[in-house]
Amino acid sequence: MEEPVRLIQTNLRETDSGLDAAKLVRELEGFPANALLIGLGGIVAHYPTELEFHPRSPHLPAGRDMFGEVLQEARARRIRVIGRFDLSKAHKPIYDAHPEWFFKKANGEPVVYNGLYSTCINAGYYRDYALKILTEALERYEVDGLFFNMFGNPRSDYSGNPTGLCHCDGCRRRFRDRFGRDIPEQPDRDYNRFMEDAREEVAKTIGDLIHKIRPKAAFCTYLHEYVDGIMSESNTAVDRALPLWPYSASDNVSRARNSQPDKMAFNLAIGFVDIPYRFVTVPGQEIALRQYQNMAHGAGPAFVALGTLDQQDRGGLLAAKPAFQWHKDHQDLYVSQQCAARVLLLAGGGNSYRGFFRLLSEQHIPFAVSQNLDWMKERPRDFDLVIAPGGLPAGLEAYIQNGGRVLAAGAAEPAVALGKVVKRWSETRSSYFRVHDHTMFPSLKNTQLVFLDGDYLEMEPAGKPLLTLIPPSMYGPPEKVHIDWKETTKPGLILKDHGKGRIAFLPWDIGGLYYRHSSPGHAGILADLIDHLLPKGRQLRTNAHPLVEMTLMTQPERGRTLLHFINLSGHSQTAYFPALEIRDLEVELKGKFKRARATRLEQDLPLTPAGEYQKFKLPNLESYEVVVLE
Repeated sequence: MEEPVRLIQTNLRETDSGLDAAKLVRELEGFPANALLIGLGGIVAHYPTELEFHPRSPHLPAGRDMFGEVLQEARARRIRVIGRFDLSKAHKPIYDAHPEWFFKKANGEPVVYNGLYSTCINAGYYRDYALKILTEALERYEVDGLFFNMFGNPRSDYSGNPTGLCHCDGCRRRFRDRFGRDIPEQPDRDYNRFMEDAREEVAKTIGDLIHKIRPKAAFCTYLHEYVDGIMSESNTAVDRALPLWPYSASDNVSRARNSQPDKMAFNLAIGFVDIPYRFVTVPGQEIALRQYQNMAHGAGPAFVALGTLDQQDRGGLLAAKPAFQWHKDHQDLYVSQQCAARVLLLAGGGNSYRGFFRLLSEQHIPFAVSQNLDWMKERPRDFDLVIAPGGLPAGLEAYIQNGGRVLAAGAAEPAVALGKVVKRWSETRSSYFRVHDHTMFPSLKNTQLVFLDGDYLEMEPAGKPLLTLIPPSMYGPPEKVHIDWKETTKPGLILKDHGKGRIAFLPWDIGGLYYRHSSPGHAGILADLIDHLLPKGRQLRTNAHPLVEMTLMTQPERGRTLLHFINLSGHSQTAYFPALEIRDLEVELKGKFKRARATRLEQDLPLTPAGEYQKFKLPNLESYEVVVLE
């Protein structure tokens, strides 16, 4: 949290155990990276372990200690080292000796992939023997942290084949003791909670062990609880549903930093196309974009390669390197950053969440992301507006009663009392909402109708509705289109005061519709409601193109504000190209500042007062810029 971090992760194969440590570390230093995440143990040990059930890599040369050599070389160059473990699988001799340590299908068979047997997080390998492995490694090496891959029981193998649920003795006994029944055939709420708790129990045990032996070492994995560093990935997959999510890194880092602001965030930009194609890189502009998004939201650049840095396709490395160099040259900008946005987006809700995320970014409304409500109690923070894409949770009641503003959407019944629910509509194809008040919705001055597709929660109208439902009607052939239309008073928006606060509730999935279809009508409704709910107006106003992502951060200890500009104009469907240069971006930002300086352009930007705002112009934007305001 106090030092700038530039991380390279090398996912070593067992055939890499004889690598040239000095060469690798020289390459890291020249990248320039100051942190290395590298294989240590688990499936194979890249060091001369003495433990019976922790096999050495068969390619570790006799008398060599690859990990120890890398650690020594890295220490000499002030490069941090995080050891990587994968405890999710082990070899057949270990299974033969202790089958009770392993995942057991409902039919009693183990899960085997490429000769490796899946372990179970509720059995003896994770709960007991793994601690012996970690103790040996931690006592032997003064690591800066440990990272754990595939922490827990994966639901599928590397080919995507489902593994089912584990029925080992440990799982069966623990589940029955807790829930009084057998493990279900399919995962349900109890089972999901059971597995989540198991991961957290083991995480706490491992975290305690790390901190006991190496108090300054970080525990990192893909969890939020009991860790010091929250790991995430920006990656691609050949079978993943389109469209691509160009805000992946921004999403991951903002969610981690604002959900758990006292923890580090590492978002790993995966260089390769997919797990079956680890030797071919994704477009270079995609990798560079992820690095800039990482930095703009409070993490550092991070890149992942399989094996050493002697890549057969060097495009990914070459694309990541300029961002690493930029970070090193301006690393004072990336220490102790905190999000300064006054709008909060609650994570969750799938496409609904992504629709709101994209809308906020396109509208240049600075926002933070959180997957919890801890900011209300444990880490109090004052927001002007909270957006809940997946419905209205009960946890926001106190916030609203005390004067908070909330925009919520979705066909789930709200947990805050907003009126009587009439019924839920599950089939609304060919439905519309009629816009009645263009004063409320100035963005829709030329629009009378917006479309509805999907679930709709009908509620009793409170006063004269601003949006009203036109139920499904005939839509073909042309001679019959909508000749049976019926106007109703069924509301598409509930807008009301609640305590000292105010709520706008759209009882339909407008976020998901916007994500899928990008309808200007849906965007206009959301933008206008946000403006209505913001008591003092937007935090930032600009003429920037919607594909310019802007994040507002602060460095309290340095007394300055950072406005990051990321140019996404090179993204087109499944491709990433060099961004188009954008000129003359005008920005008005709330606050009192005496100086604004564009870091990449190396020039001061004249400031002009505009009421509560300070106005400046950024002459041009290529891929990325940081304006420092003091």
